[in-house]
Amino acid sequence: MACILHLETSQTGCSVAVSDDSQVIYHDESSSDTSKGSSAEHLGTLVDEAMSFADSHAIPFDAVAVSSGPGSYTGLRIGVSMAKGICYGRDLKLIAVPTLQLLCVPVLLRMGEKDIEETPEPILCPMIDARRMEVYAALFDRALRPVREVQADVVDADTYRQWLDQRPVYFFGPGAKKCMPVINHPNARFIDGIEPVAKWMQPLAERKLIEGKTEDVAYFEPFYLKDFVAKKAKELL
Repeated sequence: MACILHLETSQTGCSVAVSDDSQVIYHDESSSDTSKGSSAEHLGTLVDEAMSFADSHAIPFDAVAVSSGPGSYTGLRIGVSMAKGICYGRDLKLIAVPTLQLLCVPVLLRMGEKDIEETPEPILCPMIDARRMEVYAALFDRALRPVREVQADVVDADTYRQWLDQRPVYFFGPGAKKCMPVINHPNARFIDGIEPVAKWMQPLAERKLIEGKTEDVAYFEPFYLKDFVAKKAKELL
């Protein structure tokens, strides 16, 4: 199986991980304390330590996976630039892991919990924070098939009602907490403490590598929120 270096810089904090033979064998992350500046600035040190760990165990890398957004413009730019540099330097493949899908991984791993296990067809709604009551969100089924693609949502009591009226919807991620007082439907479920972290990238990245879904190192760009907003504005003209 493959050895993959994982980089996550889509939010204030950043993290790295190394997976080998479908197991995460190394993980580290920086503080998300905004008073200390963007922790993506510390990505280089984390990457050096992760690569030194793999090299010291004579484990050759096969690919680099990077969280591809949506998320912080600065964070994504730093993460993708670092990933590209490593791929060029070591002749590795590049894998893009959508950040909203990444947020779903720890939730899916909790599916054995009683309250979720008894929900046969839940909808997963990962959220990334934006201004005021706006979030960037997508809807997925349990197999991570899109129920609705990424959109910028202004959240009120009716934003997700068409899905909430059908079955339970689980809201989580950096944007979910502020939505708790607003979304009061009986089918709404909130899961706290879910953040995009590199160690959760392994199953998504490995599946993409097996399926040959890698990126062109020269031309790949992440899913910048500013580009998403610009695209939507153009569609409205």
